[in-house]
Amino acid sequence: MSLPYENATSGNNAINDIQKMLRAFGCTKFGTGEDFETGELFVQFEHRGRQVILKASARGYAAAWLREHPYGPRVRATRADHEAKALKIGGVAVYSILRDWVKGQVTAIEIGMLTFEAAFLSHILLPSGHTVIEHVQQQKLIPQEVHGG
Repeated sequence: MSLPYENATSGNNAINDIQKMLRAFGCTKFGTGEDFETGELFVQFEHRGRQVILKASARGYAAAWLREHPYGPRVRATRADHEAKALKIGGVAVYSILRDWVKGQVTAIEIGMLTFEAAFLSHILLPSGHTVIEHVQQQKLIPQEVHGG
C-alpha cells in the first residue's frame, strides 16, 4: 500500500495553489520557507490582522515513508541514498498536504462550517512569536499527548 502523497510531483505547484487560495480568501501577506535545522517547511499568511503559520515536517513524512519502504537487499541504492530519497519525497509531499488542508479549512470557513478562528486557532501567532498551540502546550493547559508503542 502506498503512503498518501508519496507520488506528489511539485511542491512549487502546491505552494502556488496555496497562495492563490489564500489571496482569493482575502489574505494580504503570504510567504513560505524551510527550517533546515528541523526539516520543517512552513507557510505563513495574514488574514484581517491575524498572522498564521502552518508547519509541516519533511523529516516526519520521510520517516513514515521509510516505514512503508524500508531499506533492504532489494533496494538498489545505498542506505544514505534511500534516506535522501525519502527526505526529497517528504519535501514535496508536505506542501501538497498543506495545500489540501488549507483548501479544506478555507472551504469550511466559506460554507459557514467553521469560523476563521476555529479553523486556524492553533496556528495563529501570538505577540510572543509562539503559536497558540505552542503556548497551550508550554503552559500545560491541556493534557499532553501520550505516544503508544
